[in-house]
Amino acid sequence: MLYYLFRYLERFGVSGAGLWQYISFRAILTLVLSLLISMWFGQYFIKWMRRHKASEVQRDASIDPYGVEKQGVPSMGGVIIIIATVIPCLLFGRLRNIYMLMMLFTTLWLGALGFADDYTKLKISKDGLRPIYKLVGQAILGLVIGLTLWLSPDAVIRENITMTRDGANKTIIHKSEPVKSNITTIPFVKNNNLSYTEVVGFCGKYRRAAGWILFVLVTTFVVMAVSNGSNLNDGMDGMCAGNSAIMCVALGVLAYVSSHIEMASYLNIMFIPGSEELVIFLCAFVGALVGFLWYNAYPAQVFMGDTGSLAIGGIIAVVAIIIHKELLLPLLCFVFLMESVSVLLQTSYAKRGNRRGEKWRVFKRAPLHDTFRVKPGQLPKDFRVLINWPSGCWLESKITMRFWIVTIILAALTIVTLKIR
Repeated sequence: MLYYLFRYLERFGVSGAGLWQYISFRAILTLVLSLLISMWFGQYFIKWMRRHKASEVQRDASIDPYGVEKQGVPSMGGVIIIIATVIPCLLFGRLRNIYMLMMLFTTLWLGALGFADDYTKLKISKDGLRPIYKLVGQAILGLVIGLTLWLSPDAVIRENITMTRDGANKTIIHKSEPVKSNITTIPFVKNNNLSYTEVVGFCGKYRRAAGWILFVLVTTFVVMAVSNGSNLNDGMDGMCAGNSAIMCVALGVLAYVSSHIEMASYLNIMFIPGSEELVIFLCAFVGALVGFLWYNAYPAQVFMGDTGSLAIGGIIAVVAIIIHKELLLPLLCFVFLMESVSVLLQTSYAKRGNRRGEKWRVFKRAPLHDTFRVKPGQLPKDFRVLINWPSGCWLESKITMRFWIVTIILAALTIVTLKIR
């Protein structure tokens, strides 16, 4: 809203009004405001939740050796993150921008879905919503995002082309006309643009429609996968919030260079008009996550719950899809991926053992971060563990910090893929 107000005031020569046209200026203001809102609102939210006894129940000591310390800690802290993200975006963002609207919808939709799950856990059933309900909610979001990118006239790109001049010198230019395209970026490949339409070229005259349908299906899968991955990663103080903030910084860099035609030409990537508003949104989101860490770092005063974790994964997925970098997510979100894979492996391997009347496990615990906090002798003696590492129990703060370090390395490699081809 303030963006449009100052743009109007600029017509009358109001000093400083022109600053609001600069992404860097609005991004810094957004980051600072979201950080302050998250820290200020967080303390009142925690007190309110404690007064209403909306707190974490007793945890299973056989799974979480630090569970006793976490009794009485309020949950649903994702509300802090959502409020601290949405308010700065409404103030400093361009609300007519299709990408900003998509991100706000993603945040509120998955936030509401996670809130329903957390509320059910606190008031109705400790198991929360049935998994199928959450999967359906995530799938609906994926379909909405995919169809919007397909059908909206505002969601366009300008393709990058390599031109040879004077028989030797090569330059990168972008087509003058923006077009609807389902092209995506393949990391580590020189000519790294791949169209979903080319993948389904066997469909003949229907290949364009089939390509977009494939794009929508991939979008739905990516949203569901990353959202569930972040949900599984939310099991330790500061774990998910810290990892997600690092990932969003990397996505912010990718969004900025995709929205800047000169940088896009230099890096030989597609130019996406309007995607600069993703930088504003991501600054708000990173500020909200860092402010939330003020209360969520070990020992946590509040847990984000599904209200935050489901929204976090969906936001990361949708940003990557909008800037056509969804194939970079396995690298950037490798921690989330391994959390999901560890659960799938553990479940399938345990079922095989159960059919033989034995207790088989791939890891000592799943998701993956849980395997690092199993005390010696804590597992039943009849368990057959395929990967019995590490031998001891790590402190929760050490596990969290090491996961952050891994994510920092992966985020750096994700940005480097812009040049490594």
